[in-house]
This record gives sequence, C-alpha cells and structure tokens, in this order.
Amino acid sequence: MSQPLSRRVPLDTGLESHVLEWGGDDASLDHTVVLVHGFLDIAWGWQATVDAGLAGKYHVVAPDARGHGDSDRVGAGGYYHFFDYLADLHSIVTQLGRERVSLVGHSMGGSITSYYTGTYPDRIHRLALLEGVGPPEMNSTGPQRVRMWLQHWKHTRTRQPKLYPTLEAAAERLRKNDSLLDQPLSLFLAEQGTIADGGGRRFKHDPVHLTRGPYPFLVDAAMEFWNAVTCPVLIVEGSESSFRHMGDEARRRHAGFADHRTEVIDGAAHMMHRHQPEVLANLLVDFLGD
Repeated sequence: MSQPLSRRVPLDTGLESHVLEWGGDDASLDHTVVLVHGFLDIAWGWQATVDAGLAGKYHVVAPDARGHGDSDRVGAGGYYHFFDYLADLHSIVTQLGRERVSLVGHSMGGSITSYYTGTYPDRIHRLALLEGVGPPEMNSTGPQRVRMWLQHWKHTRTRQPKLYPTLEAAAERLRKNDSLLDQPLSLFLAEQGTIADGGGRRFKHDPVHLTRGPYPFLVDAAMEFWNAVTCPVLIVEGSESSFRHMGDEARRRHAGFADHRTEVIDGAAHMMHRHQPEVLANLLVDFLGD
C-alpha cells in the first residue's frame, strides 16, 4: 500500500481540511489530481484506486470534506450548505495545485467538482465524474422541504450518536449498506472512519449531515455550470448501481458537457472505487494522460 502524507490544510473559510497527499515530495509530478469523495465517505476510500495506478504517476490529493473524516465540522449554529464545499475545494486547489489540475469526483463529489469546473473552466485540465451527475431530480415544494429540514436539524442536534461495540460491528454496518464491499476493505474503512467513544466506536461524520438540506437538486440549475465546462469530461457508472442514470435522462444530463465520453464498469455498483479499483484506475490514467 502506498503511504500518503496525512496533514491538515487551513482553508480560506476558516476551517481546516484533513488531506491525504501522494507524491507531495516529488516536484517532478506537475499534474495534480484532486479526488473528491461522496456523501459520508472519507478520503481513505480512495486508497485502493491510488494504489492501483495513480500513485507515482500524479501528485494526488484527497481531502475529507468538511464535517467528514478528520476535517473540521462547522460547529454550533452552522450548516453544510452545498456551495461551502466549493469554497473549500477552491482553497485546496489554490494551495496545493501544481501546473495542471484535474478533478475526480464521486457522487456528491461529482457535483462539487463539476460546479467548480464550470466556475473556473480555465483552471481544470480534466474532469472525471463517477456517478457524479446528480441524484434523481427532486420535486418537493420549498415550504415542505424547509419545514422538514428545520425539524430534522433540531432532532439531530439533540440525538446521541450511534455507537458500535467493536470495529467489526462498524465494518458490518458499512457492508450492510454496500453488499459488494469485502470484509478487509470494510475493516480498513471502519478503522479510518470511526473514533473510540465511550467504550465503543462512532463514525466521524457530523450527524447534521443526516438531515435533508433545505433546497433540492435541480438539473436545470446544474446545467448552468455543466454548460460552462470546457475541458474533456469522463463520466463513469457502475453496471450494478441503482444510482445509474439511463436512457433519456442520462442523455439529457451527459449532453450538458460539451466534450464528454461515458464508460460503464462491470461488476461495480455506486461505490465503484471500492468494488473495481483496478479497472477504475486504468480508466482514469487513460483519461488523465501524463
């Protein structure tokens, strides 16, 4: 296993982000690839993909999103509004990016990276979206959604975090949500993604993430950013994924990117970087180039 440097990076937003960095001490690696994880995932989730082909070829940076893993939480009175993630990514790209910067985003990380690339199209060399063109469009009305958000926020703040008696129990919880996740990797992710608390283990993410945000995902709004992306885009989906967009909906969303190609990984579901890291790494290296 390639060993990354684990460090904290101060952000312009006032928080600190925990970052894993491969190749940071090799100045000859002038192509920075930033890996942005999805909802309730962690930076360590990219380890297998990095080992399978990215390490030694690129300067690789994988941050924990705010309120995930070992990055700062927003604290009392704060919330995780979506565009805050873009502000954090901007700080990381500005501070750590080298001559060329490419972004790889999984799921929620795909929305973050695609919006960022549309905002700064001249800054990004390549963009890879791993089931990252948004969730199903939500049609709940504004008042109802905000009411639900306020109720869930209060409930989450007062609820005690769930504890798991052992590391294996936490790993089993991960496998319950991901039937293709094998036991060794689940134990590794549980070890990195939980912390000892009161004789048990709790996951590191801020429980506030479990509330449903006050605004829905809207494809038309996302299209404004996707249409502004000028670099080549790779869209990757898992053959077994329930999150996979197909047919007219897939064509509608993919057409938002002027220069794109699509790939489907057999034997992978939504968490493709866990299920088929070698196949994914090969696709990324072929797409990202030198």
